[in-house]
Formats: sequence, structure tokens, C-alpha cells
Amino acid sequence: MDVKRRRGPKPEPDREADKERERVKIEARTTEEWVDQGSVRDSGRGSGARASAEPSSRREVGELDPEIAAQLNDALGAQRGARLAERLAQASEALDRERFDEAKRIAVAIAKEAPTIATAHEVAGLANYRLGRYKPAAASLEIANDLHENPETLPVLADCYRALERWSAVERVWLQIRESSPAHHILAEGRIVAAGALADRGNLAAAIEMMLPATKNTKTVKDHHLRQWYVLADFYDRIGDPLKARRWFGTIAEIDRDYYDIQTRLRHIGR
Repeated sequence: MDVKRRRGPKPEPDREADKERERVKIEARTTEEWVDQGSVRDSGRGSGARASAEPSSRREVGELDPEIAAQLNDALGAQRGARLAERLAQASEALDRERFDEAKRIAVAIAKEAPTIATAHEVAGLANYRLGRYKPAAASLEIANDLHENPETLPVLADCYRALERWSAVERVWLQIRESSPAHHILAEGRIVAAGALADRGNLAAAIEMMLPATKNTKTVKDHHLRQWYVLADFYDRIGDPLKARRWFGTIAEIDRDYYDIQTRLRHIGR
């Protein structure tokens, strides 16, 4: 109504201009203050836990890859492209700060206006994943990887399929991860998801076999090693092999005695 009063009555309203004004108003709105109550991911709780949604290397807050900004400029023109580049940087920052609803809202709007920008679909997919909305998360990540494959998001995509019980799709992405020769932490997350999918279907023996490569000696123990050992120990506990379960839970405790619920797991093995 304020816009109409300022503009005055028109016999033939310019609806395209009205839509543009409304879009600018929506983008200019600020969101309410968000209070961090912790991650929505239940990290490593048995084989049923969703895999990590967090990339190993976090993006610099407030920065957007110049190549992506150039893609937006090419697709929408310099003025609109610059505006959406700023908005996409805000969505990326919101994702890093775990303001998932905000990240999803901004990224989905950008993806609709600039559907060829892989990063917009990726941010939307990761935000939906962290919100537990696996179907739209998978849809966005599929588009993102079709436009520009990012190995970091493949375990997340596989985990979306796992949550949706799309078992053949989990196996397909796991094969894609292995064939891409990714970084160790990406391979570890993919293995956790693929083994978890087997365990979900009751095939714990195959799940354990899939996790065995994670037991090889390593000079430097990192978080992805602990996560794999935890999942393996959980599988052993579930098949009723307390000796092997205690061995791997104990190995984790020697490195980090406060790792997740490790002390509780050790106390209850075999009960």
C-alpha cells in the first residue's frame, strides 16, 4: 500500500516493475536473531547416524569465488549479477554459521533466478540436509553436481539417498566417490554412509567388511579416523562381539577419552 500511495494510481499497472520492487524489498529484509543450540547432526551415533555435512575446509565468511561472481554477471548482467553475488555470499556465510533456514531461503531464491549457478544449488542442498529435509537436499545436490561436480558434497548426497532408502543410489555414489580418488576425509565419510546403508538393511557382516580398510595403521590420527573406528566398534557391538567392540572403542578413548559418548559405550559393552 505504501508503494501504491507513493506511485499514485495508474490505469495500467506495470506488473513487472511491481515484481522487481517486491523482490528488492524481500531481499532487503533482515532475519530475526538466531541462537545457536548446537549442530543438528548426531555425530557418529551408531550406524544410523547421518554422515557429516560439514566440509573439511570452511569457506571464508563474506567472500565469494570471483569465478562464481563472473558467472552471475554473465547470466544476469553486471548490476543484478553483483547483487546476487552479494546474496550468495550471505547464504554461504549463513550456512557456515549454521543458520540453515536463512541459507536455504536465500540460496533457493538465487537458484530459481540463476539456475546454472552450481553453488546456489549446493548451498540450498547442504542447508536442507542439515535441516533433515533429505528429498529437496538430494534434488539440489544432484543439480549442483550435474553443473559442477564437487567431491566434498558426494558423501552428503549419498547420505540423503540413505535416509530416503534409495539403496542403489547410495551404491552408485559410493562407487563415484571411490573412482574420483578423493581426499582421505571424503573417502572416509563415503565409506561410513555406504556401510551404514548395509547395516540399515541388516547386513552387518558386509558393513564390517566395508569398514576394515579404516583399520590400517596411520601415523597421524585425525577426526575421520575416529569416526570410522567408532562406527566399526558399534557394528561389532551390535553383532555381539564385545572384545572387538571394546578394542576399537578403547583405541578411540586412548586418543580422546571424551570423544562423544565413548565412556558410556565402554561401560555398557556386552550388557
